[in-house]
Formats: sequence, C-alpha cells, structure tokens
Amino acid sequence: MNSATDLPEWAHSLAVFDTETTGLAPETTRIVAAHVSLLDSAGQVSEARDWLINPGIEIPEIATSVHGITTAYAVEHGREPADAIAEILAVLAAHFDSGIPVVAYNASYDFTILDREAKRYGLDPLADVRPVIDPLVIDKQVDRYRKGKRRLENAAAHYAVTLDNAHDASADAIAAGRIAQALARVHAEKL
Repeated sequence: MNSATDLPEWAHSLAVFDTETTGLAPETTRIVAAHVSLLDSAGQVSEARDWLINPGIEIPEIATSVHGITTAYAVEHGREPADAIAEILAVLAAHFDSGIPVVAYNASYDFTILDREAKRYGLDPLADVRPVIDPLVIDKQVDRYRKGKRRLENAAAHYAVTLDNAHDASADAIAAGRIAQALARVHAEKL
C-alpha cells in the first residue's frame, strides 16, 4: 500500500486533536493550547482550528520549556478558558456525531484533560467519545517487539512522517494523523 487510495475506508478522512498543557496530572492540569483539524486521504489539512488559552494559573517553567508558551504570553493573547473549552468540545462533538474518527496520540491523556476542563467550567463533557484512533496504542499492538521509545517523535521517525515543531499542538496533531494513516498502510493486514 503506497498511495492515498490504498488506505482503508476509516483512514480516508480523519479529525486530529492535541493539547499542550500546564502539567501532567489530569485533575489539576489546564489546557494552554489545542488543535483540531481534518486530514484528507493524502494527509493534507482541509480544515483547522487552533486555540490559545489563558489557563488562569501560572504555567510552570517545565511546561513552558516543552511547549514554549509562557504565563505572560497566555494571559496577553489567550482566550478565556470556558469559552475556548466549549468550542473545542463542540468541534470534536461535531466530528464524532458525523462518524469521523478522531486521532490523538496517547488519546487517554488529551481526552481526560478535556473532560476535567469541561467539568471545571461547568460544561457538559463529550458524551460519546468514539471512534478514537490512538496511534500509540495501535503501534504497540502491531509492532510489539520493536525496541526503543514510542513517543510521538519516535513514531514519526519510524513511519517517515515529518514532525516539525514538536510540542506544538497543531504539528503534533497532524503528525499523529499521518502516523495513523502510515500504520493503516504498513500494517493493513493486522488492522
């Protein structure tokens, strides 16, 4: 399988989702940036939405060192969290409602953080989070004995997917979608 037409049906149109946050703990972490876009069968972006959010708390230096967003920048340029989170939920719900799979690398993290943020601001969390495609989970299943780390950067290199500007929500989300499509090509018989 080498071309867009060789993809299985589920991989022809994918929504992709990623967040950049203030930390790792699901109950206290806040979303600082998020991205949702649609990829066509060639892995090209056909529609995209980005959010920069003022998390309402100090962004720890260790988080800033990963994604580059400072507290001062988020306060000055970021959206109010309740409004931004409501929009992210609405965009994702529309994709789920239309049956478009949503790709997220380490999806349990991003969707858990989004759930906690929704609850924090009195919003209804996503009711039906499916179909979700997690390239991290799939890669671990179809290539169990491959040595090395399985971070997004490693998977992108392994599947020859360009990942410029890692830890940018847009770059990470799009790379995850393209990795999902590469997995569909390389491991078609297993999927």
